Amino acid sequence: MKIYIAAPLFCIAEKKQNEEIDNIIRSFGHETYLPQRDGGCFADSPDFINGRPKDVVIHELDINAINWCDTLLFVFDGRVPDEGACFELGYAYAKGKRCIGFKTDSRSLIGGVDNLMLTVSLQVILRSINELKIFLQTQNLN
Repeated sequence: MKIYIAAPLFCIAEKKQNEEIDNIIRSFGHETYLPQRDGGCFADSPDFINGRPKDVVIHELDINAINWCDTLLFVFDGRVPDEGACFELGYAYAKGKRCIGFKTDSRSLIGGVDNLMLTVSLQVILRSINELKIFLQTQNLN
């Protein structure tokens, strides 16, 4: 599988969790696109990349990667889901990509329930690293 990891990436803890998820996915033989590694983090990037505004370059890289993948893993840990990851999920869903959720956080905005626009877009929501591993073991690499 070619998996795009849509996740928040704005603090050390988020980046560390994303790297852990990426390492696990790759250990099962799948390819990944991890935006913080492959596209760049907006806050850490220079204002211009090859003479183009960084926001345009990063957006283009991420869109191309979503087009490349067959599966998007949407990480929605946090007080609220990350806005960029929400966009990436919506784009991938509209393109007919398989969308999988990963949520280990018990917090939600709406009385213990996550927003239906997110949850209905997901084929499954994995709730732990162990569930992620089990899911990956069952996936065909073709």
